[in-house]
Amino acid sequence: MKQIAAHFSGQGLLARVLRSTFWLVAGYGGSQALRLGANLILARLLFPEAFGLMALITVVTVGLSLFSDVGIGPSIAQNSRGDDPAFLDTAWSIQILRGFVLWGMTLLLAWPMAEFYGSRELLYYLPIAGVGLAVAGFNPTRIETAHRHLLVGRVTLLDLAAQILGVSAMVCLAWVTESVLALVLGGVIQAIAKLTMMHVGLPGHRNRFRWEKDAAKELIRFGKWIFMSTAFWFLTSQGDRAILGKFVPLETLGIYNIGFFLASFPMLLGHAVNQRLMIPVYRDKPVSADPANRRKQRLLRFGLSFGVLGMLFAMAMLGPWLIDLLYDARYTMAGPMMVMIALSLVPAVITMTYDQAALAAGDGRSFFAFTATRAILQTGLFLLATMFWGLPGGIVTMGGSMLLAYPVLIWLARKHQAWDPLHDVVFATGSLLAGAAILWWHQDALVELIYMAPPQ
Repeated sequence: MKQIAAHFSGQGLLARVLRSTFWLVAGYGGSQALRLGANLILARLLFPEAFGLMALITVVTVGLSLFSDVGIGPSIAQNSRGDDPAFLDTAWSIQILRGFVLWGMTLLLAWPMAEFYGSRELLYYLPIAGVGLAVAGFNPTRIETAHRHLLVGRVTLLDLAAQILGVSAMVCLAWVTESVLALVLGGVIQAIAKLTMMHVGLPGHRNRFRWEKDAAKELIRFGKWIFMSTAFWFLTSQGDRAILGKFVPLETLGIYNIGFFLASFPMLLGHAVNQRLMIPVYRDKPVSADPANRRKQRLLRFGLSFGVLGMLFAMAMLGPWLIDLLYDARYTMAGPMMVMIALSLVPAVITMTYDQAALAAGDGRSFFAFTATRAILQTGLFLLATMFWGLPGGIVTMGGSMLLAYPVLIWLARKHQAWDPLHDVVFATGSLLAGAAILWWHQDALVELIYMAPPQ
């Protein structure tokens, strides 16, 4: 125990990596536990269609955020001026302006989205949800500074405290109103709570409005590729729900959203850790500076893949049982959906660490090339498969599209000396064996899902 504790102490890179990994896992795990608890309560207070409608609202708000992301976080993480007050204040000013633009966009999109999906509630729920985007624009850059230096303990605790307030408000409002409005207002309350806690509870530079021309140029130069990359990332992360909202009833979309929430938890956890951890590691320990750093990166990559894939296969194996345990009969089909979704996400988990090497080197162009390729393949295949084979066909394409995009990812990883073929072969082989066993075990439930009603 003393030896383990010694690895976590001090200010060396290894110690900061271990501490940050612990806090990121604990924070994300706590966050998802809160979401699950709230989801279970809300599933009894509301109805499946409510979760489907909230999924559409999320598609729009997340889509706007991603389509306008100028890479403030990655810019602060990788830029040599990432601790310069003038640079941070300029980034904060851009972030605030973006938040108000996003709120305005929710007002403009409310009517066309309501017409497209045939849901009049979107007309007034979307602008309310947009308030949370404007509030988030005021979040201090001290959050990104903490992640830049792998000092995320306090940020994690404050974030969880804000989520507790938001979830509590959501449940209380759902009990009183029995309406989707509770979910929308709960998100706004959580954004306000996070803003307040981060401003009060985080030490460091206090932001003020400032516009330094050189800093703005650096942020925009790097951010233009992030902007285009995250626009395509929207298609990867939200395109399935955007498409399903047109082809399946809101009830089915709500059930799918619950299945995806549970099945994707390990991958999203891995993505959160990877996004915050690998940029500092690639930045501070590049292989070009010392070939010995390749071994350190490999150990970290193996550990991350082993942990995330283990949880992903557990979700696939236990999916139907979990749904039967936690939800009532209205949500039964979320179980086999969990099995298929979890297995379809395996290729993305195996390859998730490579793209951050490009961002650490400031190579936004290569990052964009991979993100765009994957997004176009996944969205196009998901749309076609859903049209002809329904929801199960769409789910399968999430894994297939990542395999088709793999050559582009290899090109990116080789360019930045990050590709590890041994890692990929080991985990791909193990995943094929585990996936085949899980499919065989759940074959009856999967057959029932495959013969669901075709898309409308």
